[in-house]
Order: sequence, then structure tokens, then C-alpha cells
Amino acid sequence: MTVVRSKSFGGFACKETKVEIPDQQQDDELSRLISPSESFSFGHQQQRRRRSPSSEFSGQIQSQHSFREDVSHAASETYLLTRLTFKLLRYLGIGYRWMVKFIALSLYATFLMPGFIQVSWYYYFSKRVHRSIVYGDQPRNRLDLYLPEKTDGSKPAVAFVTGGAWIIGYKAWGALLGRQLVDRGVIVACIDYRNFPQGGISDMVADVSTALSFFCNNISSYGGNVDRLYLAGQSAGAHIASCALVNQARKEAIHGKCNLLWSATQFKAFFGISGGYNLFKLVDHFHNRGLYRSLFLSVMEGEGSLAQHSPEIVVSSREFQPAVPLLPTMVLCHGTADYSIPHSSSVSFAEALGRVNANVVTNFYKDKTHTDIIIQDPMRGGKDELLYDILEVIYRDNEAEVDRGRLDRRMLPEILLKLARKVSPF
Repeated sequence: MTVVRSKSFGGFACKETKVEIPDQQQDDELSRLISPSESFSFGHQQQRRRRSPSSEFSGQIQSQHSFREDVSHAASETYLLTRLTFKLLRYLGIGYRWMVKFIALSLYATFLMPGFIQVSWYYYFSKRVHRSIVYGDQPRNRLDLYLPEKTDGSKPAVAFVTGGAWIIGYKAWGALLGRQLVDRGVIVACIDYRNFPQGGISDMVADVSTALSFFCNNISSYGGNVDRLYLAGQSAGAHIASCALVNQARKEAIHGKCNLLWSATQFKAFFGISGGYNLFKLVDHFHNRGLYRSLFLSVMEGEGSLAQHSPEIVVSSREFQPAVPLLPTMVLCHGTADYSIPHSSSVSFAEALGRVNANVVTNFYKDKTHTDIIIQDPMRGGKDELLYDILEVIYRDNEAEVDRGRLDRRMLPEILLKLARKVSPF
């Protein structure tokens, strides 16, 4: 097996070589190679977890995990999520808004359940979906890989960071978009990362950056074309992905490409879907929506860190100007009826990018909500505006592939989609 090996110091790589590793040594070697630099959580240095060799990524995708492995991993994840849920409840308390949100979420999930069952069946039983590939040494450092039937080394590849209000994000939330793209010849890597209270925003950005390093350095092993890489994120995932991207561009401007484990210039485009990019403008909005100020500031590690985790502010700073040419085309997509994160967030970020002469494209969808463009529209079938716009960038020289974004079967009757939209808490 051939893996990318980087000599690193302080999180920077000076030289990359390809090393042939005997099968029996793959796990131990990769355990060292993909371990990120020391990370910090809530101001305290964390010790690295030691894994048994069998838990590390082997570099070769297995056709299926064993039933015992799936059950064991599911049990450990369930225990972890249950423990974190109780910890989170101590932050939230029991409030009227949260009770209303919970009831609305339950109704929303009920109306869309027939569609979710279809997606879940695909996620767990399709041979195209390879779940829980380890990319780093922190908790939840795993990704799902969606591979087309033919992976001949020429396939475009998208790294997708799912949303979840920085609290309930999970890689499986990307299954619907992953299915749409892989059916059209695009490799998709859906990235999982630590959520609050398991980690703060700096941990989330660090996890995604580690995943992007793994993605850029290893996607060619699965048939991906390293000259056709794309980064995408939805909602909180768009915010986290954009933070990782601008941070890496800034590092590259200072230290040079050869000193980094991955480069912002490796990506042809960034798709920011329903994202928020200026945290100062969102604090009060989220508070009124039920994500209370105290909780939000805890997620973001205090009011003092809002600026450094606001891509709109970062790209507008004088210090960032040498890094602007390193950014890929920034494609911002947003529904105009989005009341979870107002579309003005994308408008404002686009204006900031335009002022520094970055390459930016905006796609606004009239009367579409936060969940319309990522859930209801794909389940409706027929023309999917978001999918079409993504394919138009990926397959800009192949009109036939772009047109395939208009063709998909209906998964749910219209009445259920309308009812779900009406009760959606998002």
C-alpha cells in the first residue's frame, strides 16, 4: 500500500514522500502519519488517545464492516452521545423554546420519515458507501466515503462538512447529498468532527483541517482526481469549513505551500450552503431562535474569539490580503426564506470577498428555507436547483452531466413535504 508521508514539525510539513508499507505494518504506521499536532480544547491541552492498531484506518476500503464491528461502534457512539446529551442539558436547562423546538423537530422527522428510511437503507447497505474511515486520532475523527461504480482516477471529489448547529452535527447527515453526487460520478467524503460539549469551535476547525489533509493526500488512492477537488459545507458546517479554509490560506501566505499538510489552492471551489460567516451578527439572532447567548458563546469559546472565527471579518483584515489570491472560487448558496441563518449572512460575506477582489459567486433561491434546499427539494425529485448549481461548477465543460442535476425520482408525496416545511424548527 502507498500512503503520503509528510515530515512535520509543529503541524507543518516540509517534504512529502510516498512510502510502501507492508500490510502488517500499515496500521501502526498510519497511526503516526495521520495524527495531528497537539490540539487544545477550552484552554486545556488534551492528551492524545492511544488506539489499538485494529482501530486505525488501514488504507484499503473494506467492502463491509463486520456485523460485530458495526454493533460495537454503534454502542460506543450511543454511550458517548448519551453522556454528552446529559452534559448539554445542563447548559440548556428546560425552557419553553426548547420544548417547542423539540416538539416541532419530532413532527418534522415524522412527516419525512418515509424519505429518511430510504436514505438510511442506502447509507447502511449500499456498497458505494464506506463508513467511518479514521482520519485522525481525536474522538469522532471519521469520515464516510461515497464512491462511484467506476473509480479510474479521473473522478472529481467533494469534501463535505455537515451542519448541526455546532451541537448535533454528524457525518450521516450528508447521505442525501452524497447519494445525489455519487450517482453523477462524484466522489464524496462526509466529514465527522467533535461537536459541543465534546469540543469547542477551535476543536471543530482543527478536526476538519485534519480531515482535509487526509482527503487531499489520499483521495487519489480511491480514484479521485487531485486536480478536481472541492470543499463544501452546510449551515454550521459551512462556517467551520470556511474557517478551516481561510486559516489555511493565511498560513500558506506566511509559510509557503511546502510547509503545510494541505493547501487552500488544492481546491477548485468552496460551496458554502446556508452558512453564517460573521458571528457577531448572529449572536442575537440565534438567542431569539432558542440557541441562547450563553450557550452560543460557550460553543465559540468566549466573546473574545468571535472575530477570529468569523471568516467575513478575517478576509477583510489587512493581514489577510496576501492570502486572498490563494482562496478558491467561493460559491455561496442560500435560500431567501431561511430564518435559521438569514441569507443576508451570505450577502454580507460575498460583499466582503468582493471588496478584496476574491472570486465569489452567489446563488440565492427564492422562498427557500434552511432545509428546503438540502432536504425537501432532493426528496421532491425533479429539478434540484442546489444540485444543479454544484454540478455546473464541477462539470462546467460537460453540459450533459450538469443536466443530470435536473433528473431525480420523487421520494415523498408533496403533502408530506409541505407539512414538514410548515412545522420545521430550522
